[in-house]
Amino acid sequence: MKSFERLVLSHLKKITGPLLDPLQFAYRANRSVEDAVNIGLNYILHHLDSPGTYARIPFVDFSSAFNTIIPDILHQKLTQLTVPASTCQWITNFLTDRKQQVRLGSITSGTRSLSTGAPQGCVLSPLLFSLYTNDCTSGDPSVKLLKFADDTTVIGLIRDGDESAFRREVEQLALWCSQNHLELNPFKTVEMSVDFRRNPPPLPPLTILNRELATVDSFRFLGSTISQDLKWTSHIDSTRKKAQQRMYFLRQLRKFNLPQELLIMFYTSIIQSVLCTSITVWFGSSTKLDRHRLQRIIRTAEKIIGVDLPSIQDLYLSRVRKRAGSITADPSHPAHNLFKLLPSGRRYRSLYAKTTRHKNSFFPQAVTVINTKQSKSVRPGSVKKPWNQT
Repeated sequence: MKSFERLVLSHLKKITGPLLDPLQFAYRANRSVEDAVNIGLNYILHHLDSPGTYARIPFVDFSSAFNTIIPDILHQKLTQLTVPASTCQWITNFLTDRKQQVRLGSITSGTRSLSTGAPQGCVLSPLLFSLYTNDCTSGDPSVKLLKFADDTTVIGLIRDGDESAFRREVEQLALWCSQNHLELNPFKTVEMSVDFRRNPPPLPPLTILNRELATVDSFRFLGSTISQDLKWTSHIDSTRKKAQQRMYFLRQLRKFNLPQELLIMFYTSIIQSVLCTSITVWFGSSTKLDRHRLQRIIRTAEKIIGVDLPSIQDLYLSRVRKRAGSITADPSHPAHNLFKLLPSGRRYRSLYAKTTRHKNSFFPQAVTVINTKQSKSVRPGSVKKPWNQT
């Protein structure tokens, strides 16, 4: 069955790919949690470069999101996305009247029929949920709705204290959820504000489904701990702790005289992977002290293994180049328009960033890294083509 689902999945992606919400980052080629967080931060930082601005960010939680899909509603949405009627009928039949049992040890429950939700563990379920929520978007340019599967984040970019558009979009989100049978959980939905004004007044509370949202100073968003001041010390502390715990196993393997090649393989897959998790999000804005503490872990690993290892700075630069290269090569990526070539066709236009925290974020840093690499690749004395022949 899963083999056949993969055929249907490929068929659906070809039809619906160009019609998907660009701010849905899950289950799509050349999209990742780093893209979602970086774009969200870019919206916020670019907005906060202007005076009299702040941002309100509710992190929305759904209750059993995948289990609440209504096949008839999904059928209508697929039809609007130009999916052929035969494929729509097959998917509706696939989700309707599913037989299910529960087994605990030697005890098996009776059989029940389910006609709601998408089956857990199926190949099609993630894409079907993305298509089900595809029309859940913001109608106002000052409010961004980021989605990664069922992780939904509203970013309200507020100027001069006018929150009318932001509150209207939050109400529309709650209304959309009720119309599409998605249960929004106001008890687990929290809000964080980012406000760098000198004397910010207390913000009026935000209410969803007649319940006032709890406010938090930091939140773990798609694997990255974001704080109100947009500093990354708490996230880096967590990363260091996890990496140091795994260093114990590297020492034990060294005691057992494991070959150096296998020690390097273990370090790369188990320790370096932790240090590099979402590194393009937080490293550029990290402090010198935090970078030094991360580099100290790498130095310790070098002593254990007996070889030189890539520094944390080199790991960051290589991943920034790779991520930026993937974005510039993909016109459908929501951040593609941030990379604009100069008339020479050789370098990208630097992004305007008024504050240091914006300059150190991913996209301004990515443009700088790409331009630096291209400048070094041009040999002194080499003949350059005119811009109209590039």
